[in-house]
Amino acid sequence: MKRRRFAGLALAVVLFPAALAVGAPPAGNAYRIGFLWDSPQVFPEAIEAFRRGLRDLGYVEGRNLVIEYRWAEGKPERMRELAEELVRMKVDIIMAPSSVYTEAAKRATSIIPIVFMSHADPLRSGHVANLARPGGNVTGLSIMMTETNVKSLELFKEAVPGLSRVAVVWDPATPSHGPGLKAIEGAAPSLGLLIQSVPVRSEADYEAAFSAMVRNRADGVLVLSTPMFIARAKRLAELALTHKLPSLFGPKDHVAAGGLMSYSPDRRDLYRRAAIFVDKILRGADPAGLPVEQPVQFELVINLKTAKTLGLVISQAMLTRADQIVQ
Repeated sequence: MKRRRFAGLALAVVLFPAALAVGAPPAGNAYRIGFLWDSPQVFPEAIEAFRRGLRDLGYVEGRNLVIEYRWAEGKPERMRELAEELVRMKVDIIMAPSSVYTEAAKRATSIIPIVFMSHADPLRSGHVANLARPGGNVTGLSIMMTETNVKSLELFKEAVPGLSRVAVVWDPATPSHGPGLKAIEGAAPSLGLLIQSVPVRSEADYEAAFSAMVRNRADGVLVLSTPMFIARAKRLAELALTHKLPSLFGPKDHVAAGGLMSYSPDRRDLYRRAAIFVDKILRGADPAGLPVEQPVQFELVINLKTAKTLGLVISQAMLTRADQIVQ
């Protein structure tokens, strides 16, 4: 795979427009899209890819489209309130990128179409009845995290040959994390690995969670993807380094923040493709009959600086497979 080097998220911030909200309502009729998410700092490049995808399909903000952004800002207790606010506004579609936001939107409405953009496991979390025919008012794109977690574990074992006991950090409130953890526990024995489940419900649990890993002699940590963890990527990377634990994440944002490695679909591609779902629904398609789509592009990212700090030597074979390398 082609290797690309990057220094961090600074470029992403530059690329993302400073002003997200549309000003005065446009003249005439315009579609109104609700966007429910944590903050504009989480996946800024992907959000811009979604907006660019809409523009490519002829939707111009301020002319025939208004996007109503609602940010939870690291406060999961606000998700239901924000979703209900969008419902009261009678938006045409609600964009709910991940499983926790899909859950909030689904509880708020069974009528307004809901499109997820990077759902970890829409089937096992109960948000769709079937991937081919979702049923109900929910559809979109999945990152297939339950299956991807198993591949991630294989890559982790290959990158850190001495790995034997892996702590898995997960959030019980994230609907997709239960199935994801179960898949990891099922795959671990064939890889000669023991799994330590570490539930984390808030940022206040981080210190205790890493202390528990050390007490239980974990020699690596795998962090499942959820907005709460992504928003605190730097803190999680720092704790892993402080406790001398190789770390594996989903989104590459964690590696830019100092994590060892990540393996995940390209969210920019997923968010761009989400615009196609919006277009189909606005043209009259029923979300119940729009199949859930799966990722086609995955990214393996490795932080060589972190590897050196941990005293790890990443094999040339692994480096050759990487899509991006942080020096």
